[in-house]
Amino acid sequence: MNSRIAITGMGIISALGEGQSSNYDALIGQRSGISKLENLSTVLADRILVGEIKKTNDQLAMSLNIDLSHGYSRTTLLGMHAVKEALQQANLTGNEANLGFISSTTVGGMDTTEKYVLTYAESEENQRFISAHDAGVSTRDIAAFFGIQGFSTTLSTACSSAANAVMLGARMLQSGQLDRVVVGGSDALSKFTINGFNSLMILSDALCAPFDSNRKGLNLGEAAAYIVMESERVLKDQPKKVLAYLSGYGNANDAFHQTASSADGTGAYLAMNKALNSASLSAQDIDYINAHGTATPNNDAAEGTAMRRIFDLNMPKYSSTKAYTGHTLAAAAAVEAVFSILALQHQVVFPNLNFEVLLDELAVPPVLEVEKCTVDHVLSNSFGFGGNCSTLVFSRNE
Repeated sequence: MNSRIAITGMGIISALGEGQSSNYDALIGQRSGISKLENLSTVLADRILVGEIKKTNDQLAMSLNIDLSHGYSRTTLLGMHAVKEALQQANLTGNEANLGFISSTTVGGMDTTEKYVLTYAESEENQRFISAHDAGVSTRDIAAFFGIQGFSTTLSTACSSAANAVMLGARMLQSGQLDRVVVGGSDALSKFTINGFNSLMILSDALCAPFDSNRKGLNLGEAAAYIVMESERVLKDQPKKVLAYLSGYGNANDAFHQTASSADGTGAYLAMNKALNSASLSAQDIDYINAHGTATPNNDAAEGTAMRRIFDLNMPKYSSTKAYTGHTLAAAAAVEAVFSILALQHQVVFPNLNFEVLLDELAVPPVLEVEKCTVDHVLSNSFGFGGNCSTLVFSRNE
């Protein structure tokens, strides 16, 4: 990268709680947020476990002082909570000049559509919710809520979405098109995604176990997370605390299958290589890998193979944190960006919960306990349907 990208704020709400401190306390306390479904009515409720945020839409709105007559989707409300924390930490109001907003989502307002789709025709009152369905509406509404008037756009590349939002934001900072940018993603649980993943037969009825030979599948989750990135050029004139740096990124597509990775993990391998080259780092410089690790048979084997291709037998400490939050789809890369930065700040790596038996594709097991250690560079993987693979590298502020 031509210049380092400073991270000056971050915000998160997940099944582990609201805010950085709640999430960090759960991570080091090894407390998973996976549970039975409560806020959504579905015939699968008793057959699956999810990473659900235990707040209703009304509770989310009231804590933001939003009138309950609002037309916001759950995806939008979650995003507002995370962006609020990120802006506050970065000491921004939202109406700064040349501040952009790049958000990602897969389901958009699907949770709202599911509630009202059968009554739209006869209910003029419910027709006001129709526009919430579009994925881009969540981005528009969040930006408007905080007064962000600069460049704004929505990305949806399945489970790598937020990583690609980070990459686009970094490129716009480096090119001088933006001075600051809020990047990340938000996704709410919906019957649409639950039924879709169930049809693929990759949902687990037990706690997910990433990289375990006996893994049964993933637990879906919901979350929102955003980080504020600022160019070093701007920080020279307006110095502020830097949490960490985005030092590299890479994206690739193995074009193998709509919903599966190639057995040799080509896309993952290329994305990791590009990210390392972008950061001007070697494989040996990485201290911790926050792996994609969905606990599905295909992903974990392919990612494990790709990591072996990059690191051989010199595997850094690695773990998947999805056993804490569930797989939060478009928000996942942003959630794990926050976790990666927390690892850098606190010089700690987080354990891979529910692990017992090592995969054949991996030579060494993941981290199984909280470990205090030197963490200078974290590599974070996010791989999506359609073969869209993205990797970010975060580095400590020295």
